[in-house]
Amino acid sequence: MKSEAKSAGKAAGKAGRAVRAPGGLSVRLDVRALTVVVLLLLAALAASVVLIGTGDFPITAGDVLRTLGGDGNAGQEFIVNELRLPRVLVGLLVGASLGLGGALFQALSRNPLGSPDILGLGQGATAGALVVIVLFSGNAAQVTVGALVGGLATGLAIYLLAWKRGVHGYRLVLVGIGMSAIMTAVNGYLLTKADLVDAARAVVWMTGSLSGRDWAQVWPMLALCAVLVPLVLAHARGLRMMEMGDDVSYALGVRVERVRLLLMLAAVLLTAAATAAAGPVSFVALTAPQLARRLTRSPGPNLLPSLCMGATLLVTADWVSQRVFGADQMPVGVVTGVLGGVYLLWLLVTERRAGRI
Repeated sequence: MKSEAKSAGKAAGKAGRAVRAPGGLSVRLDVRALTVVVLLLLAALAASVVLIGTGDFPITAGDVLRTLGGDGNAGQEFIVNELRLPRVLVGLLVGASLGLGGALFQALSRNPLGSPDILGLGQGATAGALVVIVLFSGNAAQVTVGALVGGLATGLAIYLLAWKRGVHGYRLVLVGIGMSAIMTAVNGYLLTKADLVDAARAVVWMTGSLSGRDWAQVWPMLALCAVLVPLVLAHARGLRMMEMGDDVSYALGVRVERVRLLLMLAAVLLTAAATAAAGPVSFVALTAPQLARRLTRSPGPNLLPSLCMGATLLVTADWVSQRVFGADQMPVGVVTGVLGGVYLLWLLVTERRAGRI
């Protein structure tokens, strides 16, 4: 028994370290998770610098950094600050939003397949955007509003249909899969009713792309993340307790349904806003939390590592699409779809071998 207690203590020491702040506040610091977050941030920044320098007019990383610091020439200032920097910032914010939203849904459903891609939120946001494009020939701002409304309406419908003395994991996933099928059918119907120009515009948007993104997409995403990310991280402790079950969470003082509803609303908003900004970029929300968990080797939702992983994945995928196929020849949603589809097949095989599905 003593040896078991010692080994458990050593494992706990490796997993995290208690830090005492003034006033008696104690915070548990997971050193490995913090290291992963720092490394992912550095990777995202490095990929962003390389991506800014990639295009028809290549710019070295050193010149990119000098231009961002205000020391570039007039041509570099225009290309970097007006054309490429907004696109990269949208990619970082969209990837971070999808990674965090996916981590929230997987934690709330307690299912690795509980991501916005599987639950139909992306399809719902797409339906809202298609209604604006096909029926009203709306502009970019109206399409963004339509995607937000469609995502929120789909999230509300899933929550209400999954409610039965609370919302539980597998019921949420099953309702989401059904809603995804319905929204996919609706999207197909809307495309058949569109004229050729609107249909082509809709298909490009549905692929998921960062092409043509400017500061008009950066500021709304930045404002939304500035509000929702601290709110979500403030409820991380309650979310981690909820993974032990509702009864245990209630006993520990967590207001389960209130926290669940708040975090689901935040996840829906993050997903809908990301879809509105870049279209339905697939599989980032599914893969980012799982990859983050494998890197941190830590239980729990891993919210901050998932956020950083999502940002890194999306800017890296955008760099791959431009490097391999040329600027704007391959939308980033195609690259993430191929990579994510392979990962999903691997995940399903792993879960089946483990006897969880």
